[in-house]
Amino acid sequence: MATGGDERRMVFDIRGRRRYAIKVIYAILAVLMGASLFLVVGPLNIGEIFSGGGGNGGEAAKTFEEQAARIERKLKKQPGDPDLLASLTRAHVTAANTLTEVEASGQRVVTPEALQQLQEASQSWTEYLKATKEPAAGVGQLVAPAMFQLAEVSTGGEIEPNLEAAAQAQEIVAKQRPNLNTLSTLAIYRLFTFDYKQAEAAADQAKKYAHTKFERENVDNQLKETRKRAESFQQQLVTYEKALAKASKSGGGAGAESLQNPFGGLGGSSGLGE
Repeated sequence: MATGGDERRMVFDIRGRRRYAIKVIYAILAVLMGASLFLVVGPLNIGEIFSGGGGNGGEAAKTFEEQAARIERKLKKQPGDPDLLASLTRAHVTAANTLTEVEASGQRVVTPEALQQLQEASQSWTEYLKATKEPAAGVGQLVAPAMFQLAEVSTGGEIEPNLEAAAQAQEIVAKQRPNLNTLSTLAIYRLFTFDYKQAEAAADQAKKYAHTKFERENVDNQLKETRKRAESFQQQLVTYEKALAKASKSGGGAGAESLQNPFGGLGGSSGLGE
């Protein structure tokens, strides 16, 4: 504080016109802090913010759907552009996240609208992989859990391809950002593609990044428990595919659709993701 006569003046005086200048400065600082946070933590999954059941999911999804439509128009002029395809995949995944409902129990429910967005994300992701030699880990980080979730609600012969797509996306992430979490997650994904050898290899790599004995043991315990679930799913999948083939031969399309996906519910509680 500086004193001049009877008046006490603050060193940081916010009276008069200066008050408005300071407000502008604070606003700029807020934007810069937000930008720096984005750079530090990487792309935020905005869909997770809006999927809390607050009723704004539809409005948020509309924003991303419109974004996807704009990107698709650009792709007509620049077909196969990897940056546009990556942005399109992000838009579809984020739209799917905003459209996925969360029940009071915490269970995520994929709505028909969310399913459509996941399917479109799968298509644009496939095109993106064909268009680039160096897929971005940030995109793979979004795609891996999205394809895993898509597998849970898939039918017929789409379950295993979607699980493989999830594992491949996570492998891209783990190679570029190897750490305890990305590699242990890759191990889990590989278990559900029934590639148990690669799953163990990923788990061994993950343990190299563990800092404590507890973390190493936790990787082993998680792998052991998840393998039981994966083996159970593998057996159920055989039964499911036989029933599906039988229903198809009998011409019962409706009967085939009524068969329950054996993977549904198995993956959702794994806590997967980077």
